[in-house]
Amino acid sequence: MIKKYAIIVAGGSGSRMKSSVPKQFLPLSNKPILVHTIEKFFKITDLTIILALPVDAMVYWEKIASLYFSDLSRLKVVEGGKSRFQSVKNALFSIEENTGLVAVHDGVRPFVSTEVIGKSFDMAALNSSAVVCVDSKDSVRFLSETGNKAVDRKNVKLIQTPQTFDLEMLKKAYEVEDNEVFTDDASVFEYFGKTIYLMEGDYKNIKITSPEDMEIAEIFLKNSIE
Repeated sequence: MIKKYAIIVAGGSGSRMKSSVPKQFLPLSNKPILVHTIEKFFKITDLTIILALPVDAMVYWEKIASLYFSDLSRLKVVEGGKSRFQSVKNALFSIEENTGLVAVHDGVRPFVSTEVIGKSFDMAALNSSAVVCVDSKDSVRFLSETGNKAVDRKNVKLIQTPQTFDLEMLKKAYEVEDNEVFTDDASVFEYFGKTIYLMEGDYKNIKITSPEDMEIAEIFLKNSIE
């Protein structure tokens, strides 16, 4: 059986939320956003989870971990870095094995479905990569030094997480130095010379980064409970 890992990156601050509490620990219907996210991955029974947290966020995790999880044997916490790239790299190289599959997911995407997670592992097992995305509902324009021009939105995809890869290949890809063009794991994998395979995601799989996102998230959660 192929070993499966999930890296959950939770390195955000609360600045855009105008909060002193890191956004991943803000309450969403009385439960921290990060807890909602981790619970989704715990539903995948054969999965080991690595949580990458900034040093100053460790105290928040220690306060809530035992409150929401009775068994943390499948989860380990590693120290994140100054950038998302470094946080993923730290988590990635904490995995002793070199064979298997690894999904990387944003800690503030609590509405990812177990179906999408499972399908991403299935696709990565076949193609070595599986990057979740959705179509753009909006018109898109490309900016350049000379101005801007319309782009056919049929040729544009909005990228989400999880982004799932062959473990050994992603480790090799992350042996490079950090670069400002590395906005996600797919960009690192592509820089390494590997092909990115896209798979259909879910519009509800939003990344919570602003107060407006919290309002939408509360509605999603309320509707799912009802």
